[in-house]
Amino acid sequence: MRAGAGGPNIIAFPASRPPLQVGFERAELARILDLYGRMVAAGEWRDYAMQFGRDCASFAAFRRTAEVPQMRLEKRPALRQRQGMWALFGEQGQVLKRGHELAGVLAPIERRLVKLV
Repeated sequence: MRAGAGGPNIIAFPASRPPLQVGFERAELARILDLYGRMVAAGEWRDYAMQFGRDCASFAAFRRTAEVPQMRLEKRPALRQRQGMWALFGEQGQVLKRGHELAGVLAPIERRLVKLV
């Protein structure tokens, strides 16, 4: 858009686009990796994997490298206004917990850790 002859050029910013991939924020990742470290110290987990996609970011924890994950945590921002963007899945893929807050969704794993120690 041009303001006039000799005037300043006004450039409109493009419309905001959704991010190309979903990721974890620093505080979220710190909380997840803290729990992972405590579960490794308790002898429950030995490996982890992270996946970042267009729709969701996931963190999976394994007892051994060559098996299905014991736990998978997903962050889906598109579900923020519905049942919550956080979901915790078990070994067979069943939903263990959904919610809006990461701490509440990680609570079943944290309770299990207290029982182990």
